[in-house]
Amino acid sequence: MQKPSYLNFDIKKYGWKPDIDYRKEPELYRVGKGEQGVLICEPYKSEIGAYWRFKNPQIATDSANKIFSLFEDYLKANDFVGMDMARKYLQMGYTRARRYANYKSGRKYDATKNYALLERGTGTEEKAKSAEIFYAVWKKAEANHQYTILKKEWKKKFG
Repeated sequence: MQKPSYLNFDIKKYGWKPDIDYRKEPELYRVGKGEQGVLICEPYKSEIGAYWRFKNPQIATDSANKIFSLFEDYLKANDFVGMDMARKYLQMGYTRARRYANYKSGRKYDATKNYALLERGTGTEEKAKSAEIFYAVWKKAEANHQYTILKKEWKKKFG
């Protein structure tokens, strides 16, 4: 049985640090995989995270639209780190809502039973709809032509 990856997490090796202002030192930001760094990189975490919600489809719609609006603001300002962080919050809206659609508690593993997988399919249709909303907006951000060019350049230059 595979245990959750966070059990072996090594903070020293993690590429993102909470004591860095990534707006002042954007060259220290790394794109990484998926949502890595999304809950660490300031000031973007505070700016975007304040709007991140997925409780029901209406809240998810408002949240995803606001985060996409921030994505567009960062795009206009040519702030790649902001764009990528907004994209990560949209992706995380999808993955977290999907997790709650699959598991009522939002937890995948039972820590009291040696991290055995919990029963899948106990979540709600409401969260599945919230996930669909975030998915569509996440893919819209990811498909933005300017963003994809900047992302490729950023990864080549900084990682």
